[in-house]
Amino acid sequence: MNRISSALLASLLLAGSAQAQQWGNNRGERAQNRHEVRTDKRELRDDRRDVAELENVLARFDQAWSRQDEREMTAVEGRLRELLRKELAESRMELEKDKREMHRSNREVRRDRNWGRGGADDRRDRRDDVRDARVEAATLQTRMAIARELNWVMGNRNYSDLQRQRNLIVQLVQIARQEVQQTKQELREDHRERREDRRDDRRDSRRGW
Repeated sequence: MNRISSALLASLLLAGSAQAQQWGNNRGERAQNRHEVRTDKRELRDDRRDVAELENVLARFDQAWSRQDEREMTAVEGRLRELLRKELAESRMELEKDKREMHRSNREVRRDRNWGRGGADDRRDRRDDVRDARVEAATLQTRMAIARELNWVMGNRNYSDLQRQRNLIVQLVQIARQEVQQTKQELREDHRERREDRRDDRRDSRRGW
C-alpha cells in the first residue's frame, strides 16, 4: 500500500471514529433527556403532594388555634417538623441533581466548541441549568431559615408566637407552590430538548451518521 493510500485510509478511519464517538455522545444525551423527563414528572407529583400536605397542616393549625386545642396543636407541630425535615432533604437532593445537570451542560457546550458547532441549544440548556441550581440553592437557604425560626416559636402559645408560626407555615406553602411551577417549567424545557433531539436525529440521518 503506497503512502497516499495509507494516508487516505488513516483519515477515513479517524473520521469514522470521530463520527462514532459523536453518535455515541448523542445517544447518551438522548437517554439522559428521557430520564430527566421521567424524573421531573415524578417530582411534579411529589411537589403537588407537598403542597396538599402543607395546606392541610395550615388548616389544622388554624382549627387548633381557634379551639385552643393543645393536643391537636402539638400534633400539628409534630407533623410540621416531619414535613420540614422531608422538604429539607428533598431540597438538598434537588440541588445536587441541578448541579449534576449544570456540569453535564458545561461538558456539552465544550464538546460543541471542540466540534466547531454553534451549540446554541446547549448554551441555552446550560443557562437554564445554572438558573435552576441558583433557585434551588436559594430555596434551601430559605427553608433552613424557616426551620430555625420555627424551632424558636413552636410550643409557645402566646399570640405573637402563634401568629409568627402561622406566617412561617404560609411561607412554606408558598415555596411548595413555587416549586410546582418551577418543575412544570423544567418539564417544558425537557420536552423542548426532546424535540431538539428528534430534529438532530433527522439531521444526522440525512448526513448518514
